[in-house]
Amino acid sequence: MNWEMLAAFGQLAAVFVGIPSLIYLAVQIREQTKERRQSAVNALTVQWGDLTCALHDSAELSTIFLRGVQSFADLDPVSKLRFSAFFNRFLNHFEAMYFSHRDGILTASSWGKMERTLSDLIAYPGIQQWWETRRHWHTEEFDRIVDAIIARGAEPKAYSTYNLREIVAPETGA
Repeated sequence: MNWEMLAAFGQLAAVFVGIPSLIYLAVQIREQTKERRQSAVNALTVQWGDLTCALHDSAELSTIFLRGVQSFADLDPVSKLRFSAFFNRFLNHFEAMYFSHRDGILTASSWGKMERTLSDLIAYPGIQQWWETRRHWHTEEFDRIVDAIIARGAEPKAYSTYNLREIVAPETGA
């Protein structure tokens, strides 16, 4: 046997050892990617729960929110501030979900659910009034997403059964 044959056997052995190693590596990377995506979705879900918790934990904030979706312009200054702080967090969450979807972390069906929720909310005139004054707080890419949803002209129906005309301004100590 000469050196060339030994080199050839060495290369052949490297192929037989290397291919299973590459397959194992690919499987590990795929599993880590899946776990990372699931972790990101779980984090977004927890954040969403924390955000909506603010509404059910505070009747006053819920009242401000329901009045604000009807007309942001008619809110008093303190209510505008509270509505803005809450709804900006809300939209920041939607924006994070959008970018997670765009980057392949969030599935199309999960983003579709979020987009339908966003569409229901953005259909309200008070939300659109707020958006016109605060759109610059968000990325231009997300700005285009929101504008496209508004352009569809959907009817506001998320709270259509809530008798919104019966909501009165909260009592303030001022």
